[in-house]
Amino acid sequence: MSVATAEILVVTGTGTGVGKTIVTAAIAALARERGQRVAVLKPAQTGVRAGEPGDLADVARLVPGITTRELARYPEPLAPATAARRAGQPPVTPAEAADAARKLAADHDLVLVEGAGGLLVRFTDDGGTLADAAAALGAPVLVVAAAGLGTLNHTELTVEALRARGLACAGVVIGAWPAVADLAAMCNLTDLPAVTGVPLVGALPDGAGAWPPGEFVTAARHGLGSALGGEWQTPGP
Repeated sequence: MSVATAEILVVTGTGTGVGKTIVTAAIAALARERGQRVAVLKPAQTGVRAGEPGDLADVARLVPGITTRELARYPEPLAPATAARRAGQPPVTPAEAADAARKLAADHDLVLVEGAGGLLVRFTDDGGTLADAAAALGAPVLVVAAAGLGTLNHTELTVEALRARGLACAGVVIGAWPAVADLAAMCNLTDLPAVTGVPLVGALPDGAGAWPPGEFVTAARHGLGSALGGEWQTPGP
């Protein structure tokens, strides 16, 4: 499914630290370049205190002029349900996340919903997850994966979890492609789509999140495939 025709896209990862925020920003940058009105929603931000910059600060810095919205933040770097409980704050439910995305979609062309950690990380103690929010929205889910050894298992498990819930996968993006790729990373370019059955639709360069906006949009264009508005193509063998 092309993001250009999708009103809402959910972005998840195979785990923490794989590059979800930078991939989200890259998709937003290309959509913004096309003149689309873009909003990025972060239902739950953890590990950040009030007044400190969170993931959305990075997105806003890299893609000026877009709308960002955070529903809740919790100071400890834990799963949202655990962090909310320990902070004595109410959790963000999947229904609340879906409702916020729908409201943003009313006056934006593209709404990106960035999760916390992986697909099944709990938002609530009763088991509510980002997958539930995606199901409520009927939105496709993009999976962000690591480049190297171990990513095949994590990615296949995530895609299988999507299929088990009847959710559409918009593809896989490698969130941080190394400047010098090792054998495992190179093999994964072929193996990721083979084992998951979904296309590999991009590989953003490691460190792109530190680049200025003008250079970042160029990195996004060359690091995301046509399904996401870019020009990236899987390198040949």
